[in-house]
Amino acid sequence: MRVIGTVGMPGSGKSEAAAVAEELGVPVVIMGDVIRQECRDRGLDPADHHGRIAQKLREERGPGAIAERSLPIIRDHLEDNDVVLVDGIRSDVEVEQFRDAFGDAFTLVEVYAPFELRRKRIEGRGRPGDVDGESLEAREERERGFGMDDAIEAADLRIENTGSLEAFHERVTELLTEAADADRDEDASGDDSKSATGGVEQS
Repeated sequence: MRVIGTVGMPGSGKSEAAAVAEELGVPVVIMGDVIRQECRDRGLDPADHHGRIAQKLREERGPGAIAERSLPIIRDHLEDNDVVLVDGIRSDVEVEQFRDAFGDAFTLVEVYAPFELRRKRIEGRGRPGDVDGESLEAREERERGFGMDDAIEAADLRIENTGSLEAFHERVTELLTEAADADRDEDASGDDSKSATGGVEQS
C-alpha cells in the first residue's frame, strides 16, 4: 500500500494534484470534506464558515482531530486500492498521525508555488471558499497557526507548480504511477523498504 499526502499553501495546486489522482483511478481523501461536513452538521454554510470551523474543530478536539476522522476513510479505500492520495494536510501533528498509522508507506509531498502566482490563481478560479472576503495573507496566517510551516518542513518530496498545468499534471502522474508500481513490486518481492520519488525533488 501507499498513502500519498499533499501539503502546500492555498493556491499551490493541491486540488489539481487530486484531480490527476482521480483521473488515474486513485482514491482521494479530502480532509477539507471533514470540515465541510462539520459545517453542515452545525447548520452552517461551508463556503462562509470553513476556516472558522476548521479552527474550532482543532480547538475543541485537538490539533489532530481532522486527520483522526480521515483515517477510517483512508483505510477503507486501501482495502481495494494500492494507492490513496490525502489532500489538505495542514500541520505537523497531522503528519505524525499519518506516519504513525502507515509508517514507511506514507509519503508527504509539498506542492509549491510562489505567493503572487498563487494569488493570481485564486483570484481566477472563482471557488466559493475563495470569495468570502478573507485575504490570501489572512488565510495563510490562519493556516500557519495550524502548523502548516512545520508540515511543509516535514515533506519527503517537493513538486514545483510554477510552469504549465500540463507539466504539473505530468509530474503528479509520474509520482502516482511510480508509487503504484513500487507497491506492486513490494507485493511480489515482500520488500517493504522502497520509496517512490516520482521524478520530483527530494526534501
